[in-house]
Amino acid sequence: MTPLEFHTLATPKAAPDLRHQLRDHGYDVRLCATELLTNVIDHLGDGTPVTVRVIGTAPHCGRTRIEVTDPDPRALPVLLSATVSEESGRGLALVDALAECWGVVQGPDCKTVWCELRN
Repeated sequence: MTPLEFHTLATPKAAPDLRHQLRDHGYDVRLCATELLTNVIDHLGDGTPVTVRVIGTAPHCGRTRIEVTDPDPRALPVLLSATVSEESGRGLALVDALAECWGVVQGPDCKTVWCELRN
């Protein structure tokens, strides 16, 4: 798998653009990548610069790693339990349900939220 790196501003238009860039990947990869991108829009604001990376792990692992890096190391994602009547709050729950694992790497001036999905 050829690594993909996508630099963009986190905007509603960026989500379909990202899905198009990932058209050769499975549905779960496209969904998790756009959910992580959408979290940046929702929690840091429209127009935040992001870098999205999609990387195949070592062949014996059989996983795809998705990373979304943004410039705010303090705004950490939180896994919520959305109620039936709430219209938002399910993005990270979807990632948690689909991914083998996920987490956050904080740097001094950025953070990367990542997840790995089995191929």
